[in-house]
Amino acid sequence: MPSLRYSIQSTLFSIIEAIPPLAKLANRWAINRVVKRARSRPHPLSTIGDYVSWRGLTDRRWSGRHLPPQRRSNLPEVESLLPLFERRAGVQRLCPKSTCLFPTFAQYLTDGFLRTETDELIAEGEDPELRLRRNTSNHEIDLCTLYGRTHAQTVALRLCSEEKGRKGRLKSQQINGEEYPPFLYKDGAPDPQFAVLDPALGQKDLPPAQRDTLFAVGGDRVNSVPQVAMLNTLLLREHNRLAGEIEAAHPEWNDTRVFETARNTMIVLFIKLVVEDYINHISPLPFALKADPSVAWEASWNKPNWITTEFSLLYRWHALIPDEMPWGGSPQPLAGTLRNNTLLLEGGLLKAFETVSATPAAELGPRNTATPLLEVEKASILQDRHCELASFSDYCAYLKQDRPQSFEDISSDPDVAAELARHYASPDQVDFFVGLFCEDRVPNSPLPNLVLVFVALDAFSQALTNPLLSRHVFVPETFSAPGWEAIQETATVRDIVDRNVPGGAGNSFIAMTRADWQPE
Repeated sequence: MPSLRYSIQSTLFSIIEAIPPLAKLANRWAINRVVKRARSRPHPLSTIGDYVSWRGLTDRRWSGRHLPPQRRSNLPEVESLLPLFERRAGVQRLCPKSTCLFPTFAQYLTDGFLRTETDELIAEGEDPELRLRRNTSNHEIDLCTLYGRTHAQTVALRLCSEEKGRKGRLKSQQINGEEYPPFLYKDGAPDPQFAVLDPALGQKDLPPAQRDTLFAVGGDRVNSVPQVAMLNTLLLREHNRLAGEIEAAHPEWNDTRVFETARNTMIVLFIKLVVEDYINHISPLPFALKADPSVAWEASWNKPNWITTEFSLLYRWHALIPDEMPWGGSPQPLAGTLRNNTLLLEGGLLKAFETVSATPAAELGPRNTATPLLEVEKASILQDRHCELASFSDYCAYLKQDRPQSFEDISSDPDVAAELARHYASPDQVDFFVGLFCEDRVPNSPLPNLVLVFVALDAFSQALTNPLLSRHVFVPETFSAPGWEAIQETATVRDIVDRNVPGGAGNSFIAMTRADWQPE
């Protein structure tokens, strides 16, 4: 049963939401309250060095940083910290609130801008040893996962046709009567028309049959699991659907103008999903936040985006992934889904969304990571130390949270608190990454406390500052009448699914929040 406090809050917010001017003010107040917990950009320092420099203020290949670097000593060995993440007795805890559509959306969102430099994309002339401090990000929510990270990649993914009925489209193919991205490989070899794309991660190690189902897409991680490819496929269909409507409304426009107008619309649609579906799922409050661009128009925090090294670390949510997912009606172990788009193609897009929405996500927190993923947790702690991040306690103070005075202030689980005490001399010595995922989950949210605060801070300060949402750009002419109408009518992933599967979504359950969730 919902708590009395939650019920009272829900009633109060229902009254506020029923009065549009009051709801708009409440939305502005809530967003500003979240964003103003921390210093506004530009941050004085980046990972290039420990003092202010012109390159540090302008070269965005180096990640930003909220707090100055700290060279901390006498820290526990990383290997000794892994029991804090390892599952007890191999039993996976499930999240009471989230379906697997939540981590799917989170992965797709963050793969677009949290891009620590990989070995394949090390910038020419840069020291490979400093790779973890650099990124290959555009620092915007720009759907580069769909459109490519560079202009050349975008051109390779476009149909580029002036033929009637084909203007503005992305390349695609029909399989079993449904639209999907084209394949990256053709006749057993990489398709040369896609040579400019970033290499799909892990493609070299795949057997031919699996490799041949990799999609040619904008993001090098879109093919990582079928549920992420599923979301990208949905957005490709929506882009091409919109392009068709825009071309019909403006037959005099050329291919490029139709494409760019559809792209403008898609980016704003995606930002609406970030705020009105994803962030509202994360929020523990019974108040639906709105993606109101005017909140940022005169805000002191409306500054150019620059992804920070802290943000790239706090989004390591591997523990959310369940050990199995019932693709095709039978349980598929996690390892069997990796880079396996056959699972998506066999059932179709609607069935994929139904499957992901019917599967509970695991709980994010200590002692809930599967054994095969412990190496990723280890790598994250090493990256934390390589980037010389401040302690978890310092970041609590930075975000106006109480510093932990005891290990029990970090985790109410006595075993976790005792494990922390075995390795750290005091709570103010706990590593940033370790503290983030040892904290308790916030009631009515899928996230631990400091993760929740950081995600809300950066989500709003990065999303609502998008150039397409600026005062003089966010007007109907930028998107066309069909695009503007789609923006007004879209608030959830399900809205877009309903427009892009044969016969519509019908009674299918498609949501990030579990159908059986009850407020705590």
